[in-house]
Amino acid sequence: MRNLPNILSFGRLFATIPLIVLILLNQPVAYLIATVLFVAGSVTDTLDGRLARKYHVVSSLGIFLDLTADKVFVSAALIALVQVSVVPAWIVIVIVTREFLVSGLRSLAAARGEVIPAGPWGKQKTLLTLLAIGGILLARGLQGETAFPLGLSTGAPPSTFADFLLAAADLVLLLAVIWTIGSAVEYMRGAWNIFTEPAETA
Repeated sequence: MRNLPNILSFGRLFATIPLIVLILLNQPVAYLIATVLFVAGSVTDTLDGRLARKYHVVSSLGIFLDLTADKVFVSAALIALVQVSVVPAWIVIVIVTREFLVSGLRSLAAARGEVIPAGPWGKQKTLLTLLAIGGILLARGLQGETAFPLGLSTGAPPSTFADFLLAAADLVLLLAVIWTIGSAVEYMRGAWNIFTEPAETA
């Protein structure tokens, strides 16, 4: 039980490879399998942290694995969806840029012995992003196609359940982008004292 949280994080990290392959196949059956894999990975994202706290086995390695697996798993899925022209590149650029920004701020804070906790915007952003990706994968698995004004997907106007599901997932992804920007601002405000204080010199 002590190593289970880290095993779950490792599993999510390694699951990224088949997830990318399935998306790049760009076939309905592959998308359905990718949906199951993505949902399973998203569940482990919640489980590993809870198990670590419940059994008091939180470690530096576990925190590193959890954060790294989360970012790699989600970012890889989004980039693969860009490759198959399901998600526009600008959305992924915004989301990945936020991850670099937050990682940089956390590293700078850690160097000063400070911790920047995740705020409400960040947690909600994560939920919205996971819901959007899962919805897109499922909709594509059900052969959903729909035109969207911001280039989120291509095809005819919504006419089937899969089409409307894809449109809804696209809208959730847009909300995730808004929350991503809000989360970045939230982190910047939380770390503002780091920028205003003089840097320590050796």
